[in-house]
Amino acid sequence: MDKKVAVISALVEGCSVRATSRMTGVAKGTILRLLAEVGTACAEYHEATVRNVPAKRVQVDEIWSFVGAKQKNVTPEMVRERIAGDVWTFVAMDADTKLVINSMAGVREAGFATTFLQDISRRLSNRLQLTTDGHKMYLYAVIDAFADQIDYAQLVKIYGNDPEAQKRYSPAQCQGTKREAILGNPDPAHISTSFIERQNLTMRMQMRRFTRLTNAFSKRIENHIHSIALYQMHYNFARVHQTLRVTPAMEAGVSQHVWSIAEIIDLSSMLHRTQAA
Repeated sequence: MDKKVAVISALVEGCSVRATSRMTGVAKGTILRLLAEVGTACAEYHEATVRNVPAKRVQVDEIWSFVGAKQKNVTPEMVRERIAGDVWTFVAMDADTKLVINSMAGVREAGFATTFLQDISRRLSNRLQLTTDGHKMYLYAVIDAFADQIDYAQLVKIYGNDPEAQKRYSPAQCQGTKREAILGNPDPAHISTSFIERQNLTMRMQMRRFTRLTNAFSKRIENHIHSIALYQMHYNFARVHQTLRVTPAMEAGVSQHVWSIAEIIDLSSMLHRTQAA
């Protein structure tokens, strides 16, 4: 158990699989098998537990990463063998409790956004105010998922050109934002994506697979998904939020204590016992 705790602790603190192997002395294959076991158990626990969330203000955004190779370098052989190229992870967060309601890795299109938001709608217990960025796919996805039972607004960013930036890696300079009410009666004071954008930074810091300009990217989509499930479980249940002074799950009433890494690992043992029974 001590070895397992050391491995999982390294992974949730942003270490790559190879770095974790060097620090703990555990083989790379063993680390990936443990990640798969724990990640699967975390996903199933989250699926069953994070339900009837009384969120009033939810922020949604998507974060880019890639599997196998960047989209421009994907070959037909890679496509036949496995999923490769751009992967977008959609994340929904309760702005008050900072609880990650759910996340889902897929493609950046209206169909997948609809599937994600339909899942989010089933996890909520009341009418809410939703804020997203200005991507057009959300206009259709929100209506399909919530109909008119929502107060929905978009925070549209206005970008310009930055002649001093390195065009290859630096984003365009944001010159301002515009708040647009789309459905219902959203409160203008809470039309914001600040918390979910900060969550994107946390994901890049806590999962080496999301770090830009690195060779620690995911080589298989399955490991990518397991890593996200582990991160989500650790963030919600085991990581004390500096502002809240408790975990997001405790603030949302989903959990009563701060989980340890060992408890997260035990979820996989519980899953095995349940399957055996």
